[in-house]
Amino acid sequence: MKQRNRWDRALKLEASGEGMVGHAGAVLLHRTADRIDLVGRLRGVLRASPWLLNRADVLVSLIVGIALGAVNLAQAELLARHHTVVLGGQASDSTLWRTLEEIDAKTREEIGKARTRVRVRVWALLEAREAGFPWITVLGKQLTGWVVIDMDATVITAASKKEGAAGTFKKTFGHHPLAAWCGNTLECLAMMLRPGNAGSNTASEHAGVLGEALRQVPSRFRRKILVRLDGAGASHEFIEHLTRLSTARRKVYFTSGFPITDADENAIGQLPGKAWGPTFEQDGTFDEHAEVAELTGISPRTGWGQVRFIVRRVKPSRRHAKKLTEYEKKVGWRFQLMVTNIPARGIRGVPGSHHPFFLDALQRQHAVVEDRVRTEKATGIRNLPFKSYARNQAWLLAANIASDLLAYLQLLGLEKDGELAAAEPVTLRATILHIPARLTAHARRRILKIERSWPWAETVVAAWNRLGAIPAPS
Repeated sequence: MKQRNRWDRALKLEASGEGMVGHAGAVLLHRTADRIDLVGRLRGVLRASPWLLNRADVLVSLIVGIALGAVNLAQAELLARHHTVVLGGQASDSTLWRTLEEIDAKTREEIGKARTRVRVRVWALLEAREAGFPWITVLGKQLTGWVVIDMDATVITAASKKEGAAGTFKKTFGHHPLAAWCGNTLECLAMMLRPGNAGSNTASEHAGVLGEALRQVPSRFRRKILVRLDGAGASHEFIEHLTRLSTARRKVYFTSGFPITDADENAIGQLPGKAWGPTFEQDGTFDEHAEVAELTGISPRTGWGQVRFIVRRVKPSRRHAKKLTEYEKKVGWRFQLMVTNIPARGIRGVPGSHHPFFLDALQRQHAVVEDRVRTEKATGIRNLPFKSYARNQAWLLAANIASDLLAYLQLLGLEKDGELAAAEPVTLRATILHIPARLTAHARRRILKIERSWPWAETVVAAWNRLGAIPAPS
C-alpha cells in the first residue's frame, strides 16, 4: 500500500498572528458604498444618536456582512467586529437587532427613496463609462434606451415556524416573495415578502411590485420600459394593467408567457404549415428543434386590447412527457404561448424586432431571471433568520441592497475583468472578497497587503483604484 505524502510534516498551526485581516475584500464593498453615496443617503433616513453609532453606518455594516455571506445577525456582527482594525468602530449584534427593529413600513418607504437617489448616481456613472450604460442585446440588436424589468416569484423554505410561513405550491413550507429586477444592471428593484401560500399570479401584488420597481428607476430612464414575466405569473387582469401603463411621456412594452387552453390549441391547429418560421438561440445560431408562429387574429382570446399572440412549438423531451396535453401527444409538439403589446411594426429603432422569432428570443431571454433568484438566495435570503415577519421584511430589504452592492462593485470596479464582472456571489467570495491580507503601517499610512501570488491580487488592487477614482459624492 502506497504511503500518503506527509505534506503536514513539521507543520504547526497557531492562532497567534497579528495584523491579519480575513475577508479583506470587504474594503471593496465599503468603498463602493461610499462612492455611490449609499451611506450618505441612508444617513438622511435613519436616525443618528450622539452616543451611538449612526444607524446608517450600522445598516451598511450589515449589508456588507450579508454580501460577504453572513446568514444571520451573529455572523454579520462577527465579520464587522473583525474588520474594526481597518474600518473603525462597528456595531454589536444587539445594535444590529435594534436597527432592524426600527425599520417599519414608513422607514422602508424612505429607504426606497434613498435607493432611488443612489441609483440616479450609479446610472450616471454607468453612462460615463467607456462601455456606456449596459443596454440589453437580443439577437445582435441593441435595445438602446430601453430599461428591462424582469419579474418572478420564488420560494424561501423555512425549517421552523415563522410568521407568514405556510405551505407552498411546491409542497414545501416557507415564504413566497415576488420580485422585480433590472435586466440591464442586475439590481433588485423591488421585492415583496409574501406568505408561502400566496398565489403565483395575483394581479394586485404584481401591479404593486411593478409600481415600486418603476419608482426605483431614475426618472429620466422611465421613458422606455420593457417588462417581462413568465406564464406562471401571468393573469388576464395583470396583462390588462400592463396595457394601460403607457402614457404620452412613457412607453411600456411587455412580453409574457401565458397558459394554453383547449381553445388556444384549436386555434393552433388552424395554422397552416407555412405559418411556422425559424427560431434562434441567444447567440444568433439557428435552433433546429423549435419553430414559432404568429397566432394574432386566430387566437380566440378577446378583450385584451392591442396585443399580439406568438406561439412556439418544440419537440418534447422525456422530462416533459408527463405534462403533455392530449393534443400535444397527438401532434408530437409541445406548445408555449406568449402575449405582447410590441406592435406589428416592432420596436422603433430596432430593425427586425417585429418578427415572431425576435419576440420569441426576447421573451426566452427572460430566463436569466433565474440567475437573479439564485443570486438573491446566495445573498442572505436562502433562509430568513427571524421568527418575526416585520424583522424578516427588514432583513429582506438589507439583503436586496447587499445584492445591489455586489452588482455595483462589478459594474464600477470589475467592469474590465470579463470573468468576475459577470460572476455570481459564490465566485466573487472565493476569488476577491474572502481573501486574507496583512495590515501594516508605513510613513503614516496603513497598507493592506495581499499575497502577491494570489491569482486575483492585481484584480483586487485595480478595483480598489478604479473605485477610488470615482468622484466623491457632493
